[in-house]
Amino acid sequence: MNDLAMGRALRVLRQRLGWRQVDVAIDAGVSQQLISKIERGRSSRVSSATLRRVFAAVDADVVTYVRWRGGELDRLLDEGHASIVGSIATLLRRRGWQVLTEVTFSDYGERGSVDVLAWHPATRTLLVVEVKTEITSAEELLRRHDAKVRLGPKIAMDRFGQLPARTARLLVVGDTQANRRRVARLSSVFGSAYPAAPGDVRRWLRDPVTPLGGVLFMEAGRTRVPLGSRSRARRVSPGRRPTALGS
Repeated sequence: MNDLAMGRALRVLRQRLGWRQVDVAIDAGVSQQLISKIERGRSSRVSSATLRRVFAAVDADVVTYVRWRGGELDRLLDEGHASIVGSIATLLRRRGWQVLTEVTFSDYGERGSVDVLAWHPATRTLLVVEVKTEITSAEELLRRHDAKVRLGPKIAMDRFGQLPARTARLLVVGDTQANRRRVARLSSVFGSAYPAAPGDVRRWLRDPVTPLGGVLFMEAGRTRVPLGSRSRARRVSPGRRPTALGS
């Protein structure tokens, strides 16, 4: 959405509420002049945090969309996600797990897919893995992961023919400095869902005798930039061993 469209959206939403510009300004903690500036399509120098506050005042969210080369960004993000899914699936299989990827489900209106669903036959442990190349909304991530863990026993019965003795959760995140900082900042939010210490996560994957929630950082494979592009191709770095939260 460009600046003009954003300005029109704010004006329409404000008028729908029957508010004046000053009413939005007071609720958002900004000046009336700034609201006027945004509505006139001059929001290019307004910080994203301020824009979020302004639109929150009219019950709206600001969603940032990044475009690159007419849609190739989606392909690159998908490749990164697929690379991480493949890496965690390989790791789990080496630890004696049966692994399914992209498992779809539908249960009384709840529909979606589990990135990685793993079954440990010896202990009848089900592991519901959520994979993220980057973390955007922590609340949405937790809500979706909670739903998949809750439905996990039904999915396990359908896919593995047994009910689990325990259901565990694992969040696997792309190993970037930004993601590590983000997870660290969200420790108070993630703590209850993913409380396991780093060493506990590694040991648990070999011997999952208790419920567990944890985070692993895994590096996504990189795609070379085609010759002739503006950016120079980077050498693909060797894959690193997965590390747990805080390692």
